[in-house]
Amino acid sequence: MNIIAAVEEAVKILKEGGIILYPTDTVWGIGCDATNPKAVEKVFALKKRSDSKSLIVLVDGPDMLYRYIKEVPEIADQLIEVADTPLTIIYPGAVGLAANVTAEDGSVGIRIPDHEFCKKLIYKFRRPVVSTSANISGEASPLHFGDISKDVRDGVDWCADPDLEAGATGKPSSIIQLGLGGEIKIIRK
Repeated sequence: MNIIAAVEEAVKILKEGGIILYPTDTVWGIGCDATNPKAVEKVFALKKRSDSKSLIVLVDGPDMLYRYIKEVPEIADQLIEVADTPLTIIYPGAVGLAANVTAEDGSVGIRIPDHEFCKKLIYKFRRPVVSTSANISGEASPLHFGDISKDVRDGVDWCADPDLEAGATGKPSSIIQLGLGGEIKIIRK
């Protein structure tokens, strides 16, 4: 299947409130519409994970990022520009996202992926997409498609072709948290 056809199929599932299994710039992710609380509940159920934990969200670029954060800290644009590996930034003040995607304090982790399939998917969907590792909570994160359990593969509504993982690092992203006063906290290197 070509990338355009795969994107069309995945977007159809996302619009219907379904969940997908797809490659990102890091590892394979379980995804859904980050603005749909019922879809997010399905992701938590599949992962057997408490919904008190927040999820990472992917956006297609700065324009989309600014639509879902009340006030983006000044340093964020510079960090995004200089990052040479996948970087998730936890921003304060999420807006317009499903409440069960964000942390209790209203913050949310967002990444702009550098992966052809992801970028095309989010651009075509025109909304942020959840990206959580494709595993049951407590199990090791799968680095490549072949490492994903049958339970996870069978539990989604749509699965991308494994060939689309080309370009993924096979490692989780770095995570930093930003405050509006210029605070920077490293969460994961």
